[in-house]
Amino acid sequence: MTSLQLLSERSATAQAPQASVHSLYTSLLRTPAEVSQDAVRGFLNQQLDQAKGLPCNLPDDLDALPDWVSENSRSVAERYGQYLDDRRAGKGRSFFTNKAHALYFLQHVAPSKLVDGAWLYGTVKHADDWRYHGLIRTYLEELGDGDPAMNHVLLYRNLLIENDCAADATLADELYLQGTIQLALGQLSDEFLPEVIGYNLGYEQLPLHLLITSFELSELGIDPYYFTLHVTIDNASTGHAHKAVQAVLDLLPTDESRSTFLERLRAGYLLNDLGKGSGDVIEAFDLEQEVVAMLEAKSTFGQHMHSDYCRLEGRTVNEWLATPGQSREFLTALENRGWIKRNQDPQDSRFWQLIDGPGSVMFGVFNGYEMQLLRDWIAGEWQAGDPARKANPFRTRFRRKAMAATPAVVPDIKPEVATVQPMEKLIALIAPDSHPTPDGLAATRTFAQQLSHGSLTR
Repeated sequence: MTSLQLLSERSATAQAPQASVHSLYTSLLRTPAEVSQDAVRGFLNQQLDQAKGLPCNLPDDLDALPDWVSENSRSVAERYGQYLDDRRAGKGRSFFTNKAHALYFLQHVAPSKLVDGAWLYGTVKHADDWRYHGLIRTYLEELGDGDPAMNHVLLYRNLLIENDCAADATLADELYLQGTIQLALGQLSDEFLPEVIGYNLGYEQLPLHLLITSFELSELGIDPYYFTLHVTIDNASTGHAHKAVQAVLDLLPTDESRSTFLERLRAGYLLNDLGKGSGDVIEAFDLEQEVVAMLEAKSTFGQHMHSDYCRLEGRTVNEWLATPGQSREFLTALENRGWIKRNQDPQDSRFWQLIDGPGSVMFGVFNGYEMQLLRDWIAGEWQAGDPARKANPFRTRFRRKAMAATPAVVPDIKPEVATVQPMEKLIALIAPDSHPTPDGLAATRTFAQQLSHGSLTR
């Protein structure tokens, strides 16, 4: 039975009580074979019900889709041009107040970035049907066609590592929603094909926030390549946005199921609007709140690690840390003692000297993101007002050499993966849980090559 024959058979199975979104996300990513399909189906139906009442800006006439995509791209370009004009006129950043804010953003959008493309995984089973090829090519390009330097998940994971951010940090449950939707659609793509196509159509449109994010990350000294890559690859002319429109037209039924297909496609499109988006994450950042929350989380581990020699306002450091909810008062005590000097160079603060640098007493206690939180909180107005720290935001700080000049290092792979393989084995290796691995990358290269040569075998 083909996926198109399954369109009218979406299950109405009664929904069991839902586990946390984070739990389902983790299971779908790490042990997908062990996840009940009824649970995945119930989750998707629940999200589709949530999206029903949302406004939809898709055109009623499918023939207008190419113009709709072009108009979106034109509008985004126009608004980005206005943003750049504002920056040239001296206006500050729109998104990130400081580098800690940007790193907070990178960590909090990670759940969806680390499963990039997962919603299209199920389409690779239909490599023998030309109508799916645009979707399959999009999936393979998300996987970098097996090049570790271009695999989107590896790019994002490396971005987190480069900035010493915890890739596996546990976040609020709602931040896993979009990533879980993507994994679930990839798991049941035959059953939810119209929703997959609609979701893909929405996801692959160029958003304004992608352009501004890239600009401001570079300004703050963070490599924006993961984001600039999406600006180029999602273009409306020949990129993923174009392929998304073509997939709608290629897979649209011509019989009486057409209207149902379109209704479900629109529902899938609206799934993009559920949960916390990039703008929500950016707006949620509060520097002092994050500093306090970080210290609270660490207090459990640090409450027995300090000597009793030093006392702050009559209490030892261990006593401060042993009492939950005291982190803000502890910071105030450090300020009152002169160990933290706000709105000055952090190097002037004794507390910073204790944690910064290989020779410091508390070296390694805080990771890069946590250090940046403390640095920006201590620096405060000093950082904003220091002319030496105001780099030209229009000067490109990250330049990548041509790929020919810096060939990607191909990991060692098992010999059998590099040879012609049955399609089922390759499909298993290019799943969201395994494609960033050495064998998964090799399988992606093989699958892409065999797809282009028409030599995939079952």
